[in-house]
Amino acid sequence: MQDSPADPVSGAITMIGRLIFTLMLAGAASSASAAEGDPAAGKAVFQRTCENCHAAVIGVNKVGPSLWNVVGRKPAAVPDFAYSDAMKANKEAWTPTALEAYLADPRGDVHGVKMFFKGLPNPADRANVIAYLQTLK
Repeated sequence: MQDSPADPVSGAITMIGRLIFTLMLAGAASSASAAEGDPAAGKAVFQRTCENCHAAVIGVNKVGPSLWNVVGRKPAAVPDFAYSDAMKANKEAWTPTALEAYLADPRGDVHGVKMFFKGLPNPADRANVIAYLQTLK
């Protein structure tokens, strides 16, 4: 037995299902665009927040290692930088997802790191910095 299109309960269920589907699509699109980030905005955040300790050019280490070509790189891979044992033990490549977790809470993500930075609390700032870091090649 099929429900008739005139059945108000069936119509309401169909409408709710479509609404949920539409909201899920909108949320996914919003997350995707936030995850993409804005490299120009990320550069500004980097200059304001990260540049005191990290260089954006190859071969220049400061208090922290150079972040040139960091996206996709294995942790503790910059020559001539004294990494913590915790960072040396970290084997997950610096993917955008890994960077997102680390930038949100560096000391919580990799326990025992030397970095004293508390993290970027704003998800948009993290997405923008990651987008900027992806340009450093």
